Amino acid sequence: MQVQEAGGSEQWKRVKKQLRAELGDDVFTSWFARVDLEEHQDGTVRLSVPTRFLKQWIQNNYNDQLMGLWQRECDNVHRIELTVRGAIRPRQTPVAQPSLATPAGMKPATADARVDVLSDASQVTRAQAATAALGRGDTGADSARDVLQGAALDPKYTFDTFVEGESNNLALAAARQVAAGGSVTFNPLYLHASVGLGKTHLMQAVAAKARANGHKVLYLTAEHFMYKFVAALKSQSALAFKDTLRTIDLLLIDDMQFLHGKQVQQEFCHTLNALIDGARQVIVAADRAPSELDTLDDRVRSRLSGGLVVGIQEPDFALRRNILTSRVETAQRSYPQFDVPEGVLDYVARHVASSGRDLEGALNRLIAHNQLTNQPITQEMAELTLRDLVRSSEPRRVKIEDIQRVVSKHYNVTKADLLSARRTRTIVRPRQIAMYLAKVMTPRSLPEIGRRFGNRDHTTVLHAVRKIEEMARGDYALAQELELLKRMLDA
Repeated sequence: MQVQEAGGSEQWKRVKKQLRAELGDDVFTSWFARVDLEEHQDGTVRLSVPTRFLKQWIQNNYNDQLMGLWQRECDNVHRIELTVRGAIRPRQTPVAQPSLATPAGMKPATADARVDVLSDASQVTRAQAATAALGRGDTGADSARDVLQGAALDPKYTFDTFVEGESNNLALAAARQVAAGGSVTFNPLYLHASVGLGKTHLMQAVAAKARANGHKVLYLTAEHFMYKFVAALKSQSALAFKDTLRTIDLLLIDDMQFLHGKQVQQEFCHTLNALIDGARQVIVAADRAPSELDTLDDRVRSRLSGGLVVGIQEPDFALRRNILTSRVETAQRSYPQFDVPEGVLDYVARHVASSGRDLEGALNRLIAHNQLTNQPITQEMAELTLRDLVRSSEPRRVKIEDIQRVVSKHYNVTKADLLSARRTRTIVRPRQIAMYLAKVMTPRSLPEIGRRFGNRDHTTVLHAVRKIEEMARGDYALAQELELLKRMLDA
């Protein structure tokens, strides 16, 4: 008989809400959308799932997280049990071997064991039926070969269409060397950049060039890798998946920041080690440096940091201008009458400064306006058509109050502490950092900053700014912390 407390139901809603916040909508929907609360009684929470595979996946990857969230809701919770819906409840009939999932002194029933066997058999049958329906046969090797079909490459993303500048020349040189093959001089190659700065373009250019040179190449996004690995587990072909994966010459993983799950990360780390130790090349791309990927296992971060880590910065005016010129030349192959005056190109390059993707979007708008209205492109038309892009590209104005709020929260001090005369180290350092950020991120003068920090003299502010600048030059951790705070303020 099912026992479910009303309070437990409310607690489960809060646990699910917190899980969604921590994991994100995609991961939560994949693994927890079909998890139901069956019972919450005597310190034990029993949850049910529709398949045995889902049960094992959650136990292996999210059990500790579930336990922690439940214990926040109810102090006496000491156990999480997962069952497959439709499974027969264990009876008090002892068998030879105790189950790890049962409390001390209790043994599982033979009926439950039969259910697990039937569940395994049904999953294998479903996997074989699906495989046969696709005309691939029913062997693990066939399934693995299907799993290892990489993500599609965009034919536009080649080295010829990549525009070089000071902000990306190192990344381009490293990518070209990898694509050329030969001896591996740095492995893995790790590219990081914000959205729209060209890391995916470079990744796909490398994949296309290496494949054209006859190398065995696999290009995947991190989410693609994750779901392909899960599919291999479900189809009982995980071993074939691993063996096939480690025979490739070049592995490229994009959007590394989306790689989640303990088991998936462990398998990725094993694969990474096997390929590197076997002198096979690996390239990884993400939106930030390895040290800032908090969701990754420490071993994965360490291995990724052990190669060549290259950041791609925002394009300067010269590079933005060259990107626009290149894209106009490409557009003119399809629209010979299309023409953009030099002054308009200068205007777009000057005011759309966030990324190459936004530049292409701006140019596409101009093309559409020109083709749909048959009107020439002028400065006035460009200003009207791109007004929202220009407005969104303007840097956010940071206020001293914002800096004080973010620094206070980051260092767990109060705003009153920052403005006070207290001289303890836990207060002085955050105060100096806040003054430094106020100097470099706002147009306020030193005397004005001093007044906003408890009516301090401008010389105190100048000392704080110079102190933090000097420390950041010799302290990499502090420099990274300052960059993090700047990103938080710019967000």
